[in-house]
Amino acid sequence: MTNNMLHIVADETIWNIMLVCGMALSLVFTGILIPQILLIAFRKKLFDEPDGRKIHHSTVPRLGGIAFEHVILFSFFILLVLDINSGRYLLSNELQSHTLELSVSVCSLILLYLVGIADDLVGVKYRAKFVVQITCGILFLVGGLSISDCHGIFGIHQLPSFLSIPFSIVMVVFIINAINLIDGIDGLASGLSGVALLFYTYIFYQLGEYLYALISITTLGTIIPFFYYNVFGNPEKHRKIFMGDSGSLTIGLILCLLSFKIANLDMSLHPETSVYNPLVLAFIPLMIPCMDVVHVFIHRVRHHKNPFLPDKNHIHHKLLRMGMSQRSSLLLILVLSALFMVGFILLSQYVNINIVFIVYIIIYTGLNCWMSHKIKGIEGK
Repeated sequence: MTNNMLHIVADETIWNIMLVCGMALSLVFTGILIPQILLIAFRKKLFDEPDGRKIHHSTVPRLGGIAFEHVILFSFFILLVLDINSGRYLLSNELQSHTLELSVSVCSLILLYLVGIADDLVGVKYRAKFVVQITCGILFLVGGLSISDCHGIFGIHQLPSFLSIPFSIVMVVFIINAINLIDGIDGLASGLSGVALLFYTYIFYQLGEYLYALISITTLGTIIPFFYYNVFGNPEKHRKIFMGDSGSLTIGLILCLLSFKIANLDMSLHPETSVYNPLVLAFIPLMIPCMDVVHVFIHRVRHHKNPFLPDKNHIHHKLLRMGMSQRSSLLLILVLSALFMVGFILLSQYVNINIVFIVYIIIYTGLNCWMSHKIKGIEGK
């Protein structure tokens, strides 16, 4: 084995260690921070009060998202310090190669986090949220993060800039809101995001994009302790917490960053993934929340309601109205998400991607129609 090959193997080993450490650090720090957030929330009476639209029936703090941004950045920079002190400069060199896109991503993250905290504490109108989300989309464009090629989806390939620019901004706003709006029952937003992050970690690792694999797995490590407190925490013992807008907006933006990055990678350079459509790998992990938003939006418009005001027509609301428990609904949606994702990716190798996409829409629409019919039967009795 030549010295160059030994060096490559050594670098890959260090990246593997870094990925494990990134997840471990975020797991530990989030696990430490959430109980402290709970303590402050109960002392200062910062609760998400139950009402007619919400599922929970007791006062629960909604400040879990405070931990996300801080822990991710803290864990990341600890690894950067260790990388520099070791003299390897693997992480620091990767950061230099992606300085612009990561800088605008952190700026966007800070903006959304501040809006999310304000909404969790005092409430923010949806118009103000949209303005900030559009600003984040513009920042993405400034950083070179855009969707300029649809890779044959519906016969569309390269997009001219006058279409690529607004389309990219709309996609940023769309994905952020998809994660925000799917956060309706315990563990759903974090569970679906966790499935997507696990997938993105694997794809980036396979492509040798270790920096983005590190971002993905560190975010995943942050979500896991929150998922435990959110799903299994006992509100009577002050052990339950919601992520709030500060959390859902933060995770939504990180998923935007990761999906946009995959959509812009040249898959032909990587034999392991060259058979896959980049847009499929980028966005299929997010299809359940994205399709849910489209379905709810269309439903509100058809019934002459404000499409931006909340209601109880999301997929999880329908499952609950059918008599399923929160945890059963959560498990079913997570399983559906994983099955759709794996099935879509495998089928896209052998069947025209547009046919697979249309079949997916038909299946999802049919499922929603069946649930609506079932609910009418149950509520009509």
